[in-house]
Amino acid sequence: MNTLFWVLTGVLAYSAVAMWLRNRGSLPDAVRVSGPVLTLRTLRGRAFLGRLATPKRLWRAVANLGLGGALVAMVASFALILSSAMSAFSNAQPSAIQQPQNFLIIPGVNDFLPLSVAPEIVAGLAVAMVIHEGAHGLVCRVEDIDIDSMGLVFFALLPVGAFVEPDEEATQEASRGARARMFAAGVTANTVLTVVVFALLFGPVVGAISPAAGYAVGEVNPDSPAAAADISQGDRIVEVAGTPIETSGEFESAVADAGDSVALTVDDGDSRETLTVDRELQVVGSAGGNPLGVTIEGSPVTVAAVNGEPVATESDFFAAVGDDERATLTVTGNASVLDPVRDAPGAEDAPGVETADDEAAVTVPDVSIGAYVVGVQEGGPIHDAGAALGEPLTVVSIDGERVVDEEGLSAVLGEREPGETVPVTAYDADGERTTYDVELDPHPNRDGGFIGVSVFPGTSGLALDDVGVTEYPAGAYLELLGGDGGQGAGDGLALGGVTDSPLGLVFVALILPLGSLFGLPFNFAGFTGDLTNFFVVEGPLAALGGGVFLLANLLFWSGWINIQLALFNCLPAFPLDGGRILRMVAEAVISRVPIGDRHAAVRTITVSSGLVMLAGLIAMIFGNQILTALGLS
Repeated sequence: MNTLFWVLTGVLAYSAVAMWLRNRGSLPDAVRVSGPVLTLRTLRGRAFLGRLATPKRLWRAVANLGLGGALVAMVASFALILSSAMSAFSNAQPSAIQQPQNFLIIPGVNDFLPLSVAPEIVAGLAVAMVIHEGAHGLVCRVEDIDIDSMGLVFFALLPVGAFVEPDEEATQEASRGARARMFAAGVTANTVLTVVVFALLFGPVVGAISPAAGYAVGEVNPDSPAAAADISQGDRIVEVAGTPIETSGEFESAVADAGDSVALTVDDGDSRETLTVDRELQVVGSAGGNPLGVTIEGSPVTVAAVNGEPVATESDFFAAVGDDERATLTVTGNASVLDPVRDAPGAEDAPGVETADDEAAVTVPDVSIGAYVVGVQEGGPIHDAGAALGEPLTVVSIDGERVVDEEGLSAVLGEREPGETVPVTAYDADGERTTYDVELDPHPNRDGGFIGVSVFPGTSGLALDDVGVTEYPAGAYLELLGGDGGQGAGDGLALGGVTDSPLGLVFVALILPLGSLFGLPFNFAGFTGDLTNFFVVEGPLAALGGGVFLLANLLFWSGWINIQLALFNCLPAFPLDGGRILRMVAEAVISRVPIGDRHAAVRTITVSSGLVMLAGLIAMIFGNQILTALGLS
């Protein structure tokens, strides 16, 4: 909100100065000011458009094709706005994309558009506007419609539009088809430009970028061992205990074999430094109703001992558990966070464990250690075998093989064949042990069997971490952009298969800045800031060095903004291009219907559509707030 305040303050100051200059007569005749909106008008370029419009049959064919696409997009956008509006009223909590500031394409204000890519976004917006309006002007000359003026529109110093003003009399004299092609020309041009820039991005530019060796640190957990050792977001871990690592898998393997204290060599993009990380086993996430009874919302909880044996790593944890299905856990952390844990049966304070002044230690016996099931599918194999719906389970063994976490469950089931009947042993929320005879279904996403459950990642509904870093999937995101992310880069990403087609690549590029809404670990804003440390440039473009990242960002955001502008202009609401095309379509239909006042009928259709679109947009942005104000949510 501080950023938004300063943006608004700057806009008001700019408006005051601009209007003062206008009132003094200090601005050129070509510049017109209305509050923060400035228009720059000119007649230059008309001759160029006239020469460019010479192959009229070609341009008419392209415009007709674009008109057909615009009509399809109009219907789709109308349906999307209405469905999004209804969704906004039905959701108890609005998603991040529904926050009012996120409807503004202003870097630093929009949560999904970081300030670091503001130059690329502004450049892409300027190009999109010029191309959009230039196409309108081109088709005007193709259809012999005179142009009164053309120019650019600025909101403060930000280019937000361009315009071409055709001669009104000549426009009315043109055929209905000519006018429809003119109105669809801008959308067509933006779409064509999107195809061109994405072809360059997905081809030679992304093809020159590869993931850098090492473990990319996308996030450091607060109060974690990594944070205490001054490891930062954007660092790349390149050595573990003096051994070079190339991939995240090698990092995980090397750390698992390391001791309670491990030396990590990090590369911050400018230099390398070896840091010592004193590990401790922290619970950094939790599922509701987990056997330990802990809820992680902010501060982590530390697992200090298992069955009385001190532990500092995940390896220590599982070694101390051994083959036991249940264990006694001693945890430390903020006293208020541990209050619910004290309510577990048999739980007691553990005063002998060393803690900080504002922390406490609690020992909880008989905690089930296994893969934590957060949902049993109705009609699934384990449900048919007797497991209750809505009741959490901790699976501790399958077919006699011990299961200690979600990965273990997947590994055991991966070795079984669909149709087999296997005993599945689990504990319920009350600690009752039950064995179900389950006939396995085929797994929907991989080879092996499936018991019909949703499982929380980790063990016993607890996400454990003994270092405190989260990987940035640089290779996976590069692969989603059509590049080579390395072996297994896209594993585990639900969008991986979408990129097998050019249209899929475009779709993924459009949603990557909103990645967190689609289950991706991070929003992707381009190759910018600390992210450039996770990539290297190779091949013929290597001579450009960091310039390749700048070029990639320009192409990425130009394509993103162009297609957004095209889709927005397809909305069937005046004065957008979609609203004007809707009027042409309505006139064509009404002209064939025996109605007395055809003009009134056309006006009713266009005004109604515009009002519905306006109401839909308001509902999308403010639907939840409206329900809250009315006391209905």
